[in-house]
Amino acid sequence: MNIKEKWNERYRAATGERQASRVLKEHLHLLPQNGRALDLACGAGGNAILLAQQGLQVDAWDIADVAIAVLQETAAKRQLSIHAEVRDVETDPPARDTYDVIVVSYFLDRHGIPALVEALKPGGLIYYQTFTRQRVSARGPQRADFRLAEQELLQLFSGLQLLFYCEEGCVGDVQQGFRDEAMLVGRKQG
Repeated sequence: MNIKEKWNERYRAATGERQASRVLKEHLHLLPQNGRALDLACGAGGNAILLAQQGLQVDAWDIADVAIAVLQETAAKRQLSIHAEVRDVETDPPARDTYDVIVVSYFLDRHGIPALVEALKPGGLIYYQTFTRQRVSARGPQRADFRLAEQELLQLFSGLQLLFYCEEGCVGDVQQGFRDEAMLVGRKQG
């Protein structure tokens, strides 16, 4: 089974509406009042929906056509400004200086991160949240290469102005807090 078929199968089996990522929900106050946003590897579009509700023009890309069809239907019903398309971001990254905001959750393509930074307009924001290798539960991918090493997200976006970062790992009471993941909000200077 190829990657597209794998994700289509998962979205066919999914129930309920996909929620926006925690990093986006908790940092909505940093968004510009208008502009263009990208929800990369959007799935059923929880981030795209929230971005559009904030008044942004949203592009939403995913390799799974099943997820894109769900998002297109939701956007049409709610009359949201979302342009959702099937797109393999690993082979077809966003154009340079295109977006005011890019949101990525639960997708990790280390080689594509420089293209994401280039796709931000000066002053643009990136919201990023994904799984870490240091974890306290079985949530997320099992393969280590699909998970971030300790503080790797800081390294991957070291060229951006850091506005927010959280990665609690296994420190303290692991039954509380933000575990198994890292999240970052960064701003492209200029």
